[in-house]
Amino acid sequence: MTLPVSPAPTPRLPPGLALLRLKFRVLGALSTEWAFARAWNLFTTPRKLPIKSWETAALREARPFAVTVSGGQVRAYEWNPTGARTVLLVHGWEHRASFWGVAAQALAAAGFRVVALDGPAHGASSGTRTTLPAFAQAVQAVGDTLGELHAVVAHSFGGAATVGVPVHFNQATGGQLPRLVLLAVPGSTTAVARRFAGLLQLPAAVVQRMDRHVQQQHGRNAESFSLIQVGHRFPAGRALLLHDEQDESIPFAEAREIVASWPGLAFQATTGLGHNRIMRDPAVLQQVVAFLA
Repeated sequence: MTLPVSPAPTPRLPPGLALLRLKFRVLGALSTEWAFARAWNLFTTPRKLPIKSWETAALREARPFAVTVSGGQVRAYEWNPTGARTVLLVHGWEHRASFWGVAAQALAAAGFRVVALDGPAHGASSGTRTTLPAFAQAVQAVGDTLGELHAVVAHSFGGAATVGVPVHFNQATGGQLPRLVLLAVPGSTTAVARRFAGLLQLPAAVVQRMDRHVQQQHGRNAESFSLIQVGHRFPAGRALLLHDEQDESIPFAEAREIVASWPGLAFQATTGLGHNRIMRDPAVLQQVVAFLA
């Protein structure tokens, strides 16, 4: 992955960004390895966001359980355990299972058994850092405990991990997932890295070192995880993508690229929901429930 380092457009710069950029300029001048180590640590460490009241309320209706994975445990939650068909919800970067609270309640009310997990280094799960393959391994571990899965609904980074790595569902019954819903997912993993590199104005040598690290660790280049490359191979009976035209995190153009690369993928654009509200918008949830029926 050759990543340009021109700053990606962003509506609001985080506090302290100028100082962070300066640190990387200095580190990069002193040592590419030092700068890479700091950048990779930052790239793979999710922040712990404050818990909202509606998240706590949603989890009170769920049964918590844990699944052991390499290096720790993954926390998961189950709503409506007697539901006839099982839906697994996979959150995005810096989210957690409880971010699905409104969706989980809607799906449970529609008669589905619903399970959501806290990804590695997210929520109550183990760890402080994670990567796309490690996140996918956690989804795999939880999915393997649930029996036959009817559907997966995945948001953003969670969709990239589920489809791009990929996770293998229903292996005992042929390996096909009847329904897949993707919300606000990135089309290209290198585009995500490019936005990160641009935001921090990382030196080109540091970006190239990140690229080599991915290849060395996983035996494949970063772009090979991209949905525009591998999404069409994912074994789903029917798949639906929803993406908001005003998404500030994942450009809407990436949704168009996914659709162009994935024959048979149903696509619905939304307006005014941004990157996160699409997960709990009543009209979106009504559409998801109908698609999963």
